[in-house]
Amino acid sequence: MNAYLIKKPVVTERSISLAKKEHVYTFEVEMSAHKGQIKEAVASVFGVKVLSVNTVVRHRVKKKTGKKRINTLSPKTKKAYVTLAADNHIDLFDVGGES
Repeated sequence: MNAYLIKKPVVTERSISLAKKEHVYTFEVEMSAHKGQIKEAVASVFGVKVLSVNTVVRHRVKKKTGKKRINTLSPKTKKAYVTLAADNHIDLFDVGGES
C-alpha cells in the first residue's frame, strides 16, 4: 500500500467547487509519485473507484518577505487531481449538496 504518497488534501475554494460539481478531489503528493501509484493509494486508503489522475508540478518561486524584503524560495510541490466515479465520494471533504 502506498498511503505515504498522499501528503495532505488541498482544501481551497476551487478544490471544493471541483469536488461538488465534477467529483474531482485534490491532494498534495510526494514528488516521486507517478499516476499509477497515486491511483492505487487513493483507492486503497479511501475505498473508492478512481477513474483518472492528473498531476501538476509547481516549481520553486522566488519571493520577497518580511520587513527587510529578504529573498526566499517557496518549496517545489506536486498536486494530484483525482477523478472518482459518480457514485463515489470522500468524506474528508465536506462538499455538501450540488450547487
